[in-house]
Amino acid sequence: MRNSKTRKLSLLAVLIALTVVLGRFVMVPTPTGFLTLLDAGIYFTSFYLGAKQGAVVGGLSGFLIDLIAGYPQWMFHSLIAHGAQGFFAGWTYNRWLGLLLGSVAMLGWYFLGSLMLGYGLSGALASVWGNVMQNCFGLLMGYLTFKTIKRLENK
Repeated sequence: MRNSKTRKLSLLAVLIALTVVLGRFVMVPTPTGFLTLLDAGIYFTSFYLGAKQGAVVGGLSGFLIDLIAGYPQWMFHSLIAHGAQGFFAGWTYNRWLGLLLGSVAMLGWYFLGSLMLGYGLSGALASVWGNVMQNCFGLLMGYLTFKTIKRLENK
């Protein structure tokens, strides 16, 4: 595989597939539900490869998970929310601002998506805490994975 574009596309396909599997089938139980590793895959990709690749992995992974899980009404909302999350998290010129904007974009879009899908204001507000926890868990796990991979590359 000498073609650089083919190599990059293959890497993105593997990261999307891995993120879908981790996001759909690895669930950490909590008192209020469960957390998945979807956001960890998005943050890892954003840190490791950058904004564009983070947006692709984030958007397509969220889209595919909703399709597989039987939530087609959320597919396009996840595409936008997690795509924006991955894009902003991959900013390198101001990492903190990018993480803040990525988190706010994901949380805000899911809040608006809940309203658009008819869950009402109380339903939209009720989903905020779970999304905050999901985002924080994913950020921590994605960052730790990124630092581990970078450390292994330097050896």
